[in-house]
Amino acid sequence: MAKVLFLIMSGDEKFDLAMRMAYNSVKNKRYEDVKVIYFGPSQKKLTQLDGDMKNMFQELLQNKIVDSACIGVAQAMNIKPHLENLGLSLMPAGERVSYYVNQGYEVITF
Repeated sequence: MAKVLFLIMSGDEKFDLAMRMAYNSVKNKRYEDVKVIYFGPSQKKLTQLDGDMKNMFQELLQNKIVDSACIGVAQAMNIKPHLENLGLSLMPAGERVSYYVNQGYEVITF
């Protein structure tokens, strides 16, 4: 089975699609392992979640599926405290993506 990294960058309707696919991939055990990294506009979207999306995010975070969000983007958008309050780890996205690619993860980007 493959290991998959969801790199979620979109801040629009693609964000919801990515979240549902990542969530359902975990629930249905489609892959050996699933990780999620947020980068760019998706980080702003995280600060505005409600309903199903918020519940899915919290479940993925609790189950350690969510790896991190980019610290550089968080600082540039002035949302670092908001993301930290959500319980997200903030790290350089480039380093985290390269870590997973070097571990054999396939990257799925939204």
